[in-house]
Amino acid sequence: MPYLSAHGHHGDHHTSHFSGGTTYWDSTYGSTTEGTIGGQAHGGNNSMYRGGEYYHGGLNAESVILSYLKEHAATGAMHDSDERFPPPLCRPGTREAVIYRVLDWYGYQKRPGKPIMWVYAPARYGKTAVAGTVSAKLEEKSTELNFNLIGATFFFWRTAPDRNSPARFIITLTYQLFVSIPELAPHIDSVIAQDPMILYKALEVQLMKLIIGPFKALGDTEHMPNRLIIIDGLDECINSDQESRVEKRYAEDRERVQIRVLDLIHTLASHSFPLSFLILSRPEAWIKQHMESRTLKDLVEFVDLYKLGDNMHDVEKLVRGELSRLGVNDEDLVMRLVGHAGGHMLYASTVIDRWPVRLAWTRSRFLSCDGREVSRC
Repeated sequence: MPYLSAHGHHGDHHTSHFSGGTTYWDSTYGSTTEGTIGGQAHGGNNSMYRGGEYYHGGLNAESVILSYLKEHAATGAMHDSDERFPPPLCRPGTREAVIYRVLDWYGYQKRPGKPIMWVYAPARYGKTAVAGTVSAKLEEKSTELNFNLIGATFFFWRTAPDRNSPARFIITLTYQLFVSIPELAPHIDSVIAQDPMILYKALEVQLMKLIIGPFKALGDTEHMPNRLIIIDGLDECINSDQESRVEKRYAEDRERVQIRVLDLIHTLASHSFPLSFLILSRPEAWIKQHMESRTLKDLVEFVDLYKLGDNMHDVEKLVRGELSRLGVNDEDLVMRLVGHAGGHMLYASTVIDRWPVRLAWTRSRFLSCDGREVSRC
């Protein structure tokens, strides 16, 4: 018997959302179900079909599918995850030029001319804080509008096993899109019901089946609000599962896997779906070359965080505010720290945040350190 959604009929029977089983609805005895998702058995007296929805243990089928996605997603990679709490944010009054450049480019009512924005800068320039602040501002706006402006987020991190590899990338995006765009839910549900093993297939297959297919099933999406997908730290995706101890092989793996993620984004952005993509990373040579390639460059808005805005002014504002909060009013200290930071927000905030209790000792120590040695001062 072919698998149908819980809303479909096949003769006098209603098919379940579980592979390997069918739900038979009986008006007297309720339903009897035998089925599995990913090898987990579901069935027995807790299953029933009511009001056009299939329920198991008090949960409708979409809730079960969502739980199944969650089990395989990198939930710590989401912008509001507990793993990242409190998330890095820009200090008030800093990085305003780039934040508003991003918000001006992204439009939930009118889609931007180019669906991808790449914000790039060297290490310690606060790219993750920019991504977090944009997320926070869109969350606030979402509350006002009563719908989700953020479609999905993924914050790569090289030391987190489920965030330094693309293995859970598509599943994590799918989980969030299932929630943020309710119209997609039944179509994603149907795909997983027919083939629960989709979560173990190639990323390119997952993308086509779990995201592109459900969007196409919606038909005309011209009037749907535009959602933003934020991908931070692409350069932190190092494919740890295949990491080699040989430096050259490791570099090749890292380059290959980061380009693979870009190709996945490119494939999705090539369709006329109501999605925009904000990517933040270091300007690694292979990332830059791929972004500027003939196939991608017409889809990408390039933003150099180092050149946009006044980095030295932002650092000075940060230093003055934080030293004032600590009760320190020392102009020479401010200017010397700003000079050592050289526009690097992370350097300045690390020095100030790390030793506030022993500030007098810090004054005499950090000024002899350069940006590379701050963690050892």
